[in-house]
Amino acid sequence: MKPRLQEKYSNDVRPALIKEFGFGNVMQVPKLSKITLNFGLGEAVQNPKIIEKAVEQLTAVAGQKPVITRAKRSISNFKLREGMPIGVTVTLRRDKMYEFLDRLISVAIPRIRDFRGVSPKAFDGRGNYTLGVREQIIFPEIEYDSVDKIRGLNVTITTTARNDDEGRALLRHLGMPFRK
Repeated sequence: MKPRLQEKYSNDVRPALIKEFGFGNVMQVPKLSKITLNFGLGEAVQNPKIIEKAVEQLTAVAGQKPVITRAKRSISNFKLREGMPIGVTVTLRRDKMYEFLDRLISVAIPRIRDFRGVSPKAFDGRGNYTLGVREQIIFPEIEYDSVDKIRGLNVTITTTARNDDEGRALLRHLGMPFRK
């Protein structure tokens, strides 16, 4: 069974984008290619147990086990040595990607306090969108009592769009609540 958002893309979004941009071929229509979630944990230098908690939380949110990212070089001002764990990241593709984006748009984003919409300017020039989440507790999979510290999370949505306008139109049709 296809995820709900994937069916919406096939039935509603793709025809709307063909009409809006005048694509001659179905393969020209932009689509989602992957979603990357990233916890940057600079404080893990002092306390390595933070990594375990972050892995547990990101596994609950993403539905798949994340990879621990390590420092590429030593930086003495930050007391950082090469190879030390400093973050966790996970890349979602196919069904898990659509299911996560559906949960993000319909459940997690509305739980943000004083929410007025996400910034329409956070595109990179090639149609990819990055969203910074200030609190990981907006996801219902994370139990509030088990959180030791509120952390931020980066969500990068990678598309096959050629420019920002196509990427913005794709995400808007999928239901991303952009600010006016």
